[in-house]
Amino acid sequence: MTDDLFSKTNPPPSGSETPVKEQLPNQSYIPLAARMRPRNLSEYYGQSHILAPGNLLRRAIEADRIQSLIFFGPPGTGKTSLAQVIANQTKCKFERLSGVESNVSDMRKILYSASNRLANTGESTLLFIDEIHRFNKAQQDVLLPDVENGSVRLIGATTHNPFFFVNSPLVSRSQVFELEPLSEEEIHDLLNQALNDADRGLGHLKCDIDEAALLHLSKVSNGDARKALNSLEIATLTTPPNDKGIINISIEIAEQCIQKKAIVYDSDEDGHYDTISAFIKSMRGSDPDATLYWLAKMIHAGEDPRFIARRIIVHASEDVGLADPMALVLANAAFQAAEFIGWPEARIPIAEAAIYVACANKSNSVIRAIDAALDDIRTGNAIPVPHHLKDSHYAGAKTLKHGAGYKYSHDFPNHFIAQDYLGAEKRFYMPTEQGVEKKIKARVDYWRNEFSKIKRSRTSESKRKE
Repeated sequence: MTDDLFSKTNPPPSGSETPVKEQLPNQSYIPLAARMRPRNLSEYYGQSHILAPGNLLRRAIEADRIQSLIFFGPPGTGKTSLAQVIANQTKCKFERLSGVESNVSDMRKILYSASNRLANTGESTLLFIDEIHRFNKAQQDVLLPDVENGSVRLIGATTHNPFFFVNSPLVSRSQVFELEPLSEEEIHDLLNQALNDADRGLGHLKCDIDEAALLHLSKVSNGDARKALNSLEIATLTTPPNDKGIINISIEIAEQCIQKKAIVYDSDEDGHYDTISAFIKSMRGSDPDATLYWLAKMIHAGEDPRFIARRIIVHASEDVGLADPMALVLANAAFQAAEFIGWPEARIPIAEAAIYVACANKSNSVIRAIDAALDDIRTGNAIPVPHHLKDSHYAGAKTLKHGAGYKYSHDFPNHFIAQDYLGAEKRFYMPTEQGVEKKIKARVDYWRNEFSKIKRSRTSESKRKE
């Protein structure tokens, strides 16, 4: 670890002028995941999509040209570690705050010092804020003037999507980078490095770990480097050595130490929105297996069954529509069933509706039609109701000729008679050839042809009168 462990906001214990890490050479009081934080880019694992040689962020770090940044991604992907690497690389004064522990007073002290430092010495300040989404809007607004004028370069780290949880003005003044879970290979390499590093890792111990155990830790950690390293540390510290002083770690021990990784899912966080998005897109894409996986993830996480059922109803209308009208009926029935029975039994009717919708013929003609009509209303001239369509069920309607000339459809063959229902030529609903809608399309095409005859006849009569 670097001396940054004891920054201005995290000083060493009072009464001690000797750095703590000199008192404890093995830093045994610090978790392995913290000890193994990378000191430079060569020790950093993962995020090649933004840190590969030649990429913008890597060039900026190497040239010490960092401006304000926001890193977001799941836990254990290296957000804080990357900020630490930048701190080691930059010539700026490095300050650190936590969205969990710090307050406006802490921010103002650092911002005031940063402004004075820049004015008096020309030295910039790099301010790292971990869990920046924990600051409310007013707290985040405190940062704006100093980020705007360059008094500080901000690096914010968050597990939440900053476009939802960080103030828009702050996001617009920063470059946003999404960090991704590490691959199994990257976790595997990181664990090996920890096992072989005698200074910061476990290299001072005699460890013999089965390759199967390493592979298991690499896989079950789900891209969370901290989870993998903590599990490895627990395994080594809780397993007694054999007669030769060797700590043997089998796959059984590895399984006990890592246990089951909790699903990254919270009702007000990205996991919630990303999972329901994947669920809907899988139904739209007609993949029942993917649909069931994302549904199972939501059920496992304890999602409200009514929320899931409502999304199936919306999808049944939006993406299945009239290609299979039964989809909406079944989706609504699943919603009512979920209301009655709740978890765990509600998983069955909800899964039934989800599978049906995923396997149904698809058509988005309904949503396209209503949105086209709404767009026409917003942007076009309002069309008055034709006189023959106006309400005639009141005294005086005849005097105004309201309803005069209206033809009652059921009085004609096939319960249809062509007449003008709008007073203008408009086409909003465009039926497809999918499923049931193919038959609907045939009827609509016939009716529209009959309506067009009426309009053409009226146009010809107008021209003759002229």
